[in-house]
Amino acid sequence: MPATTERRATETIDATSSDLDLRDTEEILATLLASQRGAADAVERARAALERAVTASAARLGRGEGRLVLAGAGASGRLAVQDGAELWPTFGWPAARTVLAMAGGEQALVHSIEGVEDDARGASDAVAAASIGASDVVVALAASGGSPWTCAWLVAAREAGALTIGMANNAGTPLLAAAEHPVLLETGPEVLAGSTRMAAGTAQKIALNLFSTTLMIRLNRTWGNLMVDMAAANVKLDARRIRLLQGVLPHLDDAAARRALDASGGWIKLAALVASGEAPDAGRARLERCGGSLRKALTALES
Repeated sequence: MPATTERRATETIDATSSDLDLRDTEEILATLLASQRGAADAVERARAALERAVTASAARLGRGEGRLVLAGAGASGRLAVQDGAELWPTFGWPAARTVLAMAGGEQALVHSIEGVEDDARGASDAVAAASIGASDVVVALAASGGSPWTCAWLVAAREAGALTIGMANNAGTPLLAAAEHPVLLETGPEVLAGSTRMAAGTAQKIALNLFSTTLMIRLNRTWGNLMVDMAAANVKLDARRIRLLQGVLPHLDDAAARRALDASGGWIKLAALVASGEAPDAGRARLERCGGSLRKALTALES
């Protein structure tokens, strides 16, 4: 039987912190910081599960059709949406291949809306409305592991054929049981009892960072540690584009890098091929043939 809310470790009152308000400020900060370090340790213990989830997700999304879906309610949902929102500016991951599902919709991102995380029927309807299918990868988060909305989202997505990943901070919970790839982030009782935006939320944020970044690397959206598919545009990032392009082609001076980027619409991958003698249209076709891998494309161009 799944653990009830009362038995879940994240809801347990930690007796060692019962005098928290009597401690001096330095000691309170030290206690809270120690719990945050513990959150990182929880992710370390989940590293093998994350590796399996990334590998399966890369295989599914690498076919070029599916969407990455991030879903959750409350604080977990806000973390999921935040991570998903960064995929386009950081990796150029298309908006058309991203679904951000938050219980209560966009309004719930900035306001707490009571009752929405209990709306299992609404979650099932949302899965149908989003036309979730066998090409998609769904990552659902719930600190408790038992949010009805989040669990229903994952169950309906799996029934629709999607690859499903569940991240929760309590063992033996419905979300982990429903996922093909369960990721247990076992952070235990919170210093501030039940405040899962703390250690549980930190562990979720770290796990999301690791998952999405490694997934994008596996999907050929980096060169080494360089963001060569970066999409965001502003003055600061224009200068960064030049530095990143020079990281791929160290011999380029600023003027040559800028010319290649201008001819490539600011796309660093294409600019690297253009600066290496490829015409823009031919460079796009080469990248397509190489599955988006700049390393493979440059090797093929140079051979």
